[in-house]
Amino acid sequence: MKNDWLEQVEKNIRDRKLFRKGESIVVAVSGGLDSMVLLRVLHAQKHDWKLLVAHFNHKLRGTQSDEDEQLVLQTARKLGLPFMTQSADVKEYATRNKLSIEMAARDLRHAFLADCARTFHSNAIALAHHADDQLELFFLRLLRGTGTQGLTGMRWIGTSPSDPAIRLVRPFLGQKKEDLDMFAYAEKIVFSEDRTNVSWDIPRNRIRHELIPLLKKHYQPALEKNILRLMDLVGAESDFINEMAGLRCRSARRCSSAALPAEGGHIPFKELPAALQRRSIQLQLFKLKLTVDFELVEQLRLSPEIPVSVGPQQAVVCDSKGQIHLRDSKSIPFGTACAKVLLPHGAGQGQIDFEGLRIDWSITQPNPAGLDKKSNQEQFNAEKVGRRIQLRFWQPGDRFHPIGAANECKLQDLFTNLKVPRTQRRKRVVAVAENGRIFWVEGLRMSEFFKLDKQCAYWLNWQWLEKGNL
Repeated sequence: MKNDWLEQVEKNIRDRKLFRKGESIVVAVSGGLDSMVLLRVLHAQKHDWKLLVAHFNHKLRGTQSDEDEQLVLQTARKLGLPFMTQSADVKEYATRNKLSIEMAARDLRHAFLADCARTFHSNAIALAHHADDQLELFFLRLLRGTGTQGLTGMRWIGTSPSDPAIRLVRPFLGQKKEDLDMFAYAEKIVFSEDRTNVSWDIPRNRIRHELIPLLKKHYQPALEKNILRLMDLVGAESDFINEMAGLRCRSARRCSSAALPAEGGHIPFKELPAALQRRSIQLQLFKLKLTVDFELVEQLRLSPEIPVSVGPQQAVVCDSKGQIHLRDSKSIPFGTACAKVLLPHGAGQGQIDFEGLRIDWSITQPNPAGLDKKSNQEQFNAEKVGRRIQLRFWQPGDRFHPIGAANECKLQDLFTNLKVPRTQRRKRVVAVAENGRIFWVEGLRMSEFFKLDKQCAYWLNWQWLEKGNL
């Protein structure tokens, strides 16, 4: 099995032109099984490669992190290979840059590996990701709500996020984890077992140990093959869309600098397929180093020339040619539209259309059976709400007391705590009762002050629907 497996790896390296003969290669080695196998395999190949062993100590697992570093150092010495290492306070870096521990570790690790490559006069970094990693990444991104580009997964040859001149090469991307396990056992390779790999608190581990086995057992035994094939197909289509979107962006910039009309030589942005519009906006946002999500892209795409807040002092706007520009968010006004509604003394019903939102309301006597809520529906104490209500957008200083919460708080703080995207906050509609207190905020829980109680003589039934869903 060993020779057949090594031949498969060799064939992938050769057919995909992953490395050149005699090339200098930085091998990223954590001390775990996968990277220790990668180091041994590359060292055994007869291509006159010059290898540098690079280890980044994240200092996240106490003495085990230091033991991993010593293991990699000793292995490099046994193989007669140069060794470079570095450590950093990942937690401090994450806090300072407002990143997750995972993202902070990734940033610091790639910066170190890029430094190693430049020092070693190399433009190739070998990573030990394999087919099982690819499969786990697919489901991890799918469940987080990624777009098609995210579903393409890792590539055999990618670009270092720290230096675009350096290649990230993954020779094992077509190999299963079990094959690496068998090779390590046959070759008696010493490695370190990361205890966090079995922790079910980590989403990737739950996908590995629970979701994937479940899908393979009850739905599709050939899950790896089908998903990896899908990722290849999506990747090829994503590459094509990227290329077309990139060409469109460059063409639009040339037209803008030459003061040509939008129709001069290319299709106007608003007439492009939605996929190209989205990818064009996405690429420009990535270049601006902004966090990109579907809601932000859609708001820019569907509302040209309207600034969208992306930070405390920053906004972006998409012009009619599809070009993204940074703006000062202080210049973005809060919505000023307002609608006043007079409710009846007793039972009644009606409908309100307000700035793209339709609200169907009715006042009825208590009906406990009606508490089986439909989507986008609430019931309030009609007597506390009063007859004169007002619909408007969120404004600075607005306060709200969510049902079940101990105290009233600023709506801005509530939006932040609930991670409501900045792109949506100033468009959230609020309903104000006759006493001046907010009883409803679009997309949030109802107010504690206006909840139903046993003394309530009338209910205000409130159901809302965006016009796009009518």
